[in-house]
Amino acid sequence: MASGLVALLDDVAGIAKIAAASIDDMSAAAGKAGSKAVGVVVDDAAVTPGYAMGFTPDRELPIVFKIAMGSLRNKFFFLLPGALLLSAFAPWGVTPLLMMGGAYLCFEATEKIIEAFTHHDPVDEPEELALSSADLEKEKVSGAIRTDLILSGEIMAIALADVADRPLAVQAGALALVGLAITIGVYGVVGLIVKMDDIGLHLAERRSRLMAGLGRGLVHGMPKVMELLTVVGTAAMLWVGGGIIVHGLEHFHLETVPHLVEGVSHWASAVPGIGAVTGWVAMAMGSAVVGLLIGAPIVAVMHFWPGKKAAH
Repeated sequence: MASGLVALLDDVAGIAKIAAASIDDMSAAAGKAGSKAVGVVVDDAAVTPGYAMGFTPDRELPIVFKIAMGSLRNKFFFLLPGALLLSAFAPWGVTPLLMMGGAYLCFEATEKIIEAFTHHDPVDEPEELALSSADLEKEKVSGAIRTDLILSGEIMAIALADVADRPLAVQAGALALVGLAITIGVYGVVGLIVKMDDIGLHLAERRSRLMAGLGRGLVHGMPKVMELLTVVGTAAMLWVGGGIIVHGLEHFHLETVPHLVEGVSHWASAVPGIGAVTGWVAMAMGSAVVGLLIGAPIVAVMHFWPGKKAAH
């Protein structure tokens, strides 16, 4: 009886060790996979605050919370099962899917750059202006969740490509951890960003000169922070999208463009003392140039050709 109990305890301990090793595997895979998606995460954090702006302060955090819940639904109900099915039955489709997502990022970043240089500011549609506050909030949340679906899809595809050679259970755990961690991180930062001006106003009312000065600095500085986030998000989309295209071309043995980008990076890495930094910057800039070359024709097709067709 005792020996049977000892054997059972040994089995339980063995199962616990296997489970712990699996969790370690998932955590390591999630960390590696999540780091590759940093550019898309930056863009997600830069884009989302705009959906909560323009509402009364008491609605800002509830809107961010609704978008975060929609993001989790996107990841766990649609993207995670889809990614696992793709990995199980069509692993050859991961790289083309990544390249399609990369091309979309290049298109969106190039479109933003063109709009910035042409000083084109999107105006509110008449239908939007006629909506009630509740309906407008519902529409903004729906729009943010649709945008999140695209960005989250790219994050999950990048993460999947990095763990595609692992067992399916490890892939599932890693993707779940990446999805949860990125959602909490992104929307935590977004919530802080949208409330930063309110925090500044609260501090500005303090009697302490230091706190009041800090509060005024936050109030006046947040528009600049938002502009900087937009620039950083656009740059991140461009270099990540271009980098995905470059790696995809290399995967299909189309070596000319990857060799050119890697050659520039290798040359820049020779700078004494800061070679690692200059090499990375050169790689990012080379990928961004590829992103522009990919994004510009897509912008032309998506905007100019349909417009001419409609005019005729």
